[in-house]
Amino acid sequence: MSVADSENFPVALSCNFRSADSALRECLAASREDQEKFYAGGVPAGTSECVILSTCNRFEIYACGKALGSRELAEIAASLRGVPAEKVLAGAEFFLGKDAARHLFEVASGLDSQMVGEVEILGQVKHAYELAASAGTTGSVLNRLFQKSFQAAKWLRTNTGISHGQVSIGSVAVELAGRIFGNLSACSVLILGAGEAGRKTAQAFVSRGAARVLVASRDFDRARSFADAIGGAAVELHSAAEHAVQADIVVGCASVPEPLLDASAVREILRKRAGTPLFLIDLGMPKNFSGDIACGDDCWLYGLDDLSKIANENLAARISETEKCRAEISRRVALLF
Repeated sequence: MSVADSENFPVALSCNFRSADSALRECLAASREDQEKFYAGGVPAGTSECVILSTCNRFEIYACGKALGSRELAEIAASLRGVPAEKVLAGAEFFLGKDAARHLFEVASGLDSQMVGEVEILGQVKHAYELAASAGTTGSVLNRLFQKSFQAAKWLRTNTGISHGQVSIGSVAVELAGRIFGNLSACSVLILGAGEAGRKTAQAFVSRGAARVLVASRDFDRARSFADAIGGAAVELHSAAEHAVQADIVVGCASVPEPLLDASAVREILRKRAGTPLFLIDLGMPKNFSGDIACGDDCWLYGLDDLSKIANENLAARISETEKCRAEISRRVALLF
């Protein structure tokens, strides 16, 4: 692909855990419904292809078209989430041509993750691409780019040690719970959200022998189907506070515009629990639990940053592999241009 013709090479804008604070990332967090609505309106003028990637630690736009720069991509973000373009630009990184391709390869492979080597991100990138492709907003440039990124990610995970250790959000959440409760066989777990993060976290708790796992979702049938598959039970998402009274561990993974539990709700839950400790893990973006929740001897609240620190305790075993990964990515990117 030649950079002489801007319609034939990719550009990317990324607001991630390095460049943007959590407040901006929360504002930019785009649900599936947000993205479907955006795609239904067609790609913006001057843009021939476009893919939106929104996860707990990043909001990104991959595109190609005529004279696309950081300003144009920031304006796309602004139109999608109602965030001023200047605010987007202040927390964004911009990538052009080979650098955009390299960035996507590193994202899909887990190299660019806060939790280096995490395994969930590849599935999230695939889902983002599939949603855009089904809406008809990808073409020859982004189709090839994303397919090659999937191939690179698979090769790196198979042939290097980049994913060595606990680098799944679900597995790290379970490890953290184990540090607090010890044996999880007497613990009741409530998972808020039946998306990919919620499902993998629930499966991780089941595999570690949690006594009971409840799954809550806005789509009750989806929650019930998954709960049945893992031997758990489904509950309504709007009754989260009620079911949290009976849970030892509550994991927030839902895609919701407002917190599901605030300080007042947690105080009432703790009152009803009569001193029995409650462990909250917030994996949501936007957050599922409000930041004003008071933690103490009977309540712990951990978020993505905390899980990343635990995962990166094993970072030394993986960091030596990153140069090998980046060298392979550079070789593959060179073949694209």
